[in-house]
Amino acid sequence: MSYLRTFLPWIVFAVIPSGDWQWGALAALVVSVGLIARERRSGAGFDALVIETGSAVFFAVLTAVAFADPHSGVHAYSAPLASGTLAVIAGISLAAGRPFTLGIAKRTTPPEVWGLKPFVRTNVVVTAVWTAAFAVTAVLLALLAHAGDAHSTPATLVQIAGFAVPMVFTVRYVAHVQAKARAAGQMAR
Repeated sequence: MSYLRTFLPWIVFAVIPSGDWQWGALAALVVSVGLIARERRSGAGFDALVIETGSAVFFAVLTAVAFADPHSGVHAYSAPLASGTLAVIAGISLAAGRPFTLGIAKRTTPPEVWGLKPFVRTNVVVTAVWTAAFAVTAVLLALLAHAGDAHSTPATLVQIAGFAVPMVFTVRYVAHVQAKARAAGQMAR
């Protein structure tokens, strides 16, 4: 459920009708800032808020553009820009050696596991999959936007798949790694 909370601003932006994109951007910005404030009050560090912080910046800029010119050409490309931004944020977190999923995983994992190589490696793999999914989603959405189908059913399906596929992968891969670790621990006894 941590992932749903992390991506809540993007979900809010996606479900608000595209004709009201400036309000969708503003709502996503408010949700982003609210999430950051809530998580910071509960003791989360900014390492656990990589996506939330990037989301707040993205939606602040998008809100400004959308209200300054509601008919801006950015509107048609707002979805691919959103996915592209997520790909860049996730990719930078990988390049910096601080995969964004690490902070999320630490919320539900005992501190003694945080420094272990398998834990870090699992998060590198998971973040790489999310990064690739965001990048592919951005490209597909840009192609749809270029074809004049920016706010169509196929675009919506691409957006849903862009979140669902890496989310399902994450759940299954983490379960696989945990089962493998438990089996190895039992074998070592």
